[in-house]
Amino acid sequence: MSTAAVAAYRGLNYGKQEHQTKTVSVEDFKRWLMQFDTDGDGRISRRELREAIRRRGAWFAGLRAWRAVQRADTNRNGFVDDDEIENLIEVAEKDLGFKIRRDPAGPGSALH
Repeated sequence: MSTAAVAAYRGLNYGKQEHQTKTVSVEDFKRWLMQFDTDGDGRISRRELREAIRRRGAWFAGLRAWRAVQRADTNRNGFVDDDEIENLIEVAEKDLGFKIRRDPAGPGSALH
């Protein structure tokens, strides 16, 4: 992933409309998120999500990650699995300030 893509997410200031990043595709969001899958198991743990949120510059990253996993993890195994990613996308849009479009990434994608 490019440095520019990571920098685009770091610039987001939660709750401040004027500081939000460009809209990204679901695939771009997944790609960005999976760079934090440090153990390579294909799932996102609370610790991994905390690091992703922290890298974006958010305060209370641990609390935000705990809350996001609680909401997204429907089978209660402590991880956000691939089949639960849509739940995490909803949480990311509602609580974490992401703008995610549901159509495939085009040439104007913010993370390319």
